Amino acid sequence: MGIRLTAAHRQAIQAHGERAYPYECCGLLLGRMRDGVKVVQEIKPVDNARLDSPRNRYLIPPDEVVQGDRYARQRGLDILGFYHSHPDVAARPSSYDLEHAWPWYSYIIVSIREGRAAEMRSWILRDDRSQFDPEELILES
Repeated sequence: MGIRLTAAHRQAIQAHGERAYPYECCGLLLGRMRDGVKVVQEIKPVDNARLDSPRNRYLIPPDEVVQGDRYARQRGLDILGFYHSHPDVAARPSSYDLEHAWPWYSYIIVSIREGRAAEMRSWILRDDRSQFDPEELILES
C-alpha cells in the first residue's frame, strides 16, 4: 500500500508547516482508495488545538474530525489519514504520535527546519499498535 499526493498537495502541506513554525501544524487527508493505493484528492488544514505544548504536539479535536468526515462523505471521499509537521526534528513519528495514532490511516510528517520545509515522509501504524512502518509516498509531478 502507498499514498499518492499531487505536487500542489505537497506544497500546501509544506506551506502550512512553514506558516505554523515554530509550532506543529496539522490537517486531514481526504480521498479514495484506488488499486490498493490511497489517493489524496483534498487536504483539509486544521488549527492545532494543542495549547499546552504546540511546539511538539498537535491535536485535531474530535468535532473537527467529524466535520471533516462529513465534508468528505458529501464529496464521495474518505479520511485517508492525517498530516502534521515536526519543527526542527526529523519527519519520524514520536512516541506521542505512536500513542495517539490509529491503524490503517496514513500519517504524513513534514520536517520544518528553521522555518523551511525539509523532508516529508508517510507512516502507517501496525495493527498491533507496536510501531509505525514507512509507507510509500508517491509524489505526482
